[in-house]
Amino acid sequence: MEPISNMFSSILNNEERHKHECIVYPASKLMGHVLRVMQKYGYVGEFEFVDDGRGGKFKIQLLGRVNDCGSVRPRFSATVEDLEKWGKQYLPSRDVGILILTTAKGVMAHKEAKDQNIGGQLLGYVF
Repeated sequence: MEPISNMFSSILNNEERHKHECIVYPASKLMGHVLRVMQKYGYVGEFEFVDDGRGGKFKIQLLGRVNDCGSVRPRFSATVEDLEKWGKQYLPSRDVGILILTTAKGVMAHKEAKDQNIGGQLLGYVF
């Protein structure tokens, strides 16, 4: 399975069961950046990397704010003008949720990408 998809499905499954934390493995730097964006917008709490000698894992504190999340496969390229179209496809309403994309300036939400006028590749969505 794809690690980003695995992380999103694990977070969503644990949220639906009203758990307070979840453990996601194997860990990667990209997953850490995606979690940092989710934390910035208040969807997850603190998270920490635990080195287990294999692939590592993330221990994530859940706040109960995730209604749906998922990865976008294949990773479509999105220009600044296309972000509105992708938002309509993946998000329930105009100002609800975020699209997470990777750009030349790092992983960020679509709101930041619009402000900085840069595009990138879609990684996932959260609302």
